[in-house]
Amino acid sequence: MPSPYRAIFSAPGSREFSAAGFFGRMPLSMMGIGVVTMISQLTGRYGLAGALSATLAMSAAVCGPQVSRLVDRYGQRRVLRPVTLVAVAAVAGLLICAQQGAPEWTLFVFSMGAGCVPSVGSMVRSRWAEIYRGSGRDLHTAYAWESIVDEVCFIFGPILSIGLSTAWFPEAGPLIAAAFLLVGVFWLTAQRATEPVPHPKSQHTGGSALRSRGLQVLVVTFVATGAIFGGVDVVTVAFAEERGHKAAASLVLAVYALGSCLAGAVFGLLHVKGNPGTRWLVGVCAMAVSMIPLQLAGNLPLLAVALFVAGLAIAPTMVTTMALVEAHVPRTKLTEGMTWTSTGLAVGVALGSSAAGWVVDAAGAKAGYAVPAVAGALAAAVAFLGYRRLAGPAATGGRGQDDRHLRTDDDEHVA
Repeated sequence: MPSPYRAIFSAPGSREFSAAGFFGRMPLSMMGIGVVTMISQLTGRYGLAGALSATLAMSAAVCGPQVSRLVDRYGQRRVLRPVTLVAVAAVAGLLICAQQGAPEWTLFVFSMGAGCVPSVGSMVRSRWAEIYRGSGRDLHTAYAWESIVDEVCFIFGPILSIGLSTAWFPEAGPLIAAAFLLVGVFWLTAQRATEPVPHPKSQHTGGSALRSRGLQVLVVTFVATGAIFGGVDVVTVAFAEERGHKAAASLVLAVYALGSCLAGAVFGLLHVKGNPGTRWLVGVCAMAVSMIPLQLAGNLPLLAVALFVAGLAIAPTMVTTMALVEAHVPRTKLTEGMTWTSTGLAVGVALGSSAAGWVVDAAGAKAGYAVPAVAGALAAAVAFLGYRRLAGPAATGGRGQDDRHLRTDDDEHVA
């Protein structure tokens, strides 16, 4: 492990909670694509598959920030365990209804329940923020590491989910995803020493973290960014199936995540300076431009190359986003603020996967890649329009009055 990464893991308990977070985040890359694969296997309908995947994402978008707000107030263990049990029970109901050919409305009902999962990535990042608060360099490396973990999940998650559902039985992918969620959350919440101290209700003034103007820009931009990801996932599965290699979709999507993983690993080694808002804007625009070559890919190898290049912009942009969230959201609402960015992505994934599913059904897989291209253009437009809110210091004092003395050091070092 490179020395900056080795250094952050010198903190007691850091290896354990990061490992637990890996398992808890696997469903993020497995559940949606697993449902798409399962429903397409059972019914052959990509429109229905995309709509169910969108329902999962929308449910996560609605519930995620509320769960994280409760976590900030009552702690991770008290909130995450019961919420996870509800989500796992809903997944079980979804799989039974799909296997038994139950009415479609039952699939949507259980999909809404299955989407009520905690944002495990935000929980892990809040632990890093608690450990390395005031140490911008270490926190930058920690956020980069977690982006690498995210991308490793997206490398292996789709392979595992699609592979199990196509080679074993259609419901296998979502089933294993639910098992990962259960193990990851209960392992994470068993580690009390590194759990951030909850903030009492009296400290939660000023309403939601979303009142931050900077956070609003990040969330809206991430809605469009999520549409890129959701569209790419659904269309790639359909693209591979049209060419007679449906199982290969998992490998192609893994290459997409691999590009992001490598870029994130390198980015975490850098001692970046300058305005993080500017780096974020460049990253969003790079993601938008990278969608153009997908329109030209005529076979799976060319598509894999195009997606690898597109993935290079993802992790650095995500790392910079987390630094911007920390700069624009008070400490007492940090977990909620981080979850709002995940919520933006979830809403976008819902919109992108649903739109892509309908386009594929109507015009074929290749036409479906217009969906992420349009989403990328919208993301760049919103980023340009909202850039001024991120370029300067937060109007609320960033992490709060008690943290202002830390801002100078962080602004010099945090990406």
